[in-house]
Amino acid sequence: MSKFLRYRKTGHIVTLTMNEPDSMNALSGPDQYADFEKYCARINQDYDVRCVILTGAGKAFSAGGNVKAMQERNRKGQPPSVIIRDWYKNGIQRIPMAFYNLEVPTIAAVNGAATGAGCDLTCMADIRIASTYARFAETFVKIGISPGDGGAYFLPRVISNSNAAEMVFTGELINADKALEIGLVSKVVEAKDLMKEAKALAERIADNPPHALRLSKKLLRESSNSNMNQLLELSAVYNAMLQHTEDHHNRVDDLVARISSRGKRKTKAKSRTKAKK
Repeated sequence: MSKFLRYRKTGHIVTLTMNEPDSMNALSGPDQYADFEKYCARINQDYDVRCVILTGAGKAFSAGGNVKAMQERNRKGQPPSVIIRDWYKNGIQRIPMAFYNLEVPTIAAVNGAATGAGCDLTCMADIRIASTYARFAETFVKIGISPGDGGAYFLPRVISNSNAAEMVFTGELINADKALEIGLVSKVVEAKDLMKEAKALAERIADNPPHALRLSKKLLRESSNSNMNQLLELSAVYNAMLQHTEDHHNRVDDLVARISSRGKRKTKAKSRTKAKK
């Protein structure tokens, strides 16, 4: 069993909990990167999963990189630049490659501080809900580096370029209300209600057919890198596939039946009204 990520599946929903509260769920080791890869691959292969919630144990969501480990490397002497490049590619960058490319919808339930790589991790999710204790910051510039885990890609796609630039260039913390104001999160709730709200939203998502959810997410992801003609073509292909699924047939039949039932009730109501007159 994993020591960093705690995996729990309830119905069609998986909750992944970063479970090293003593380090504020810092993202700084190969075991953690491997956990994300392992569980994301497992979820992608399990069509019974329709939504994922990511959160952190303890007071923090994730404090990002381990600053003490950085200090130790500085004292020992940094390796050649080409080696550090490989550290990024084969280290922290494994997380965005795994989590961002999850096929199912994802919700970040941000329970506390989400700084540096932790802030970027929230942006890899499709939806973010924050507790009133949540804090966000792109702290890289504060320690003399730049976002190395994809933050420069994700953040401007979640909020405006101007707000993203302000966060990256200042490295300053913003609270949950400010995050809501700039569109970094879609909802702020009391800490005691965070997981309840996240699970309620996950259940509303998971009520929908799995193939439609996965391909709809794929379309949203591709929209960032496609022109309109490309996206329309892709959406046509996806719908050509989805209209052959049993889920589509059953959902259409159910909807038509409900519409027909409502129509019959309205007709009966009109008949009773006329009879009274």
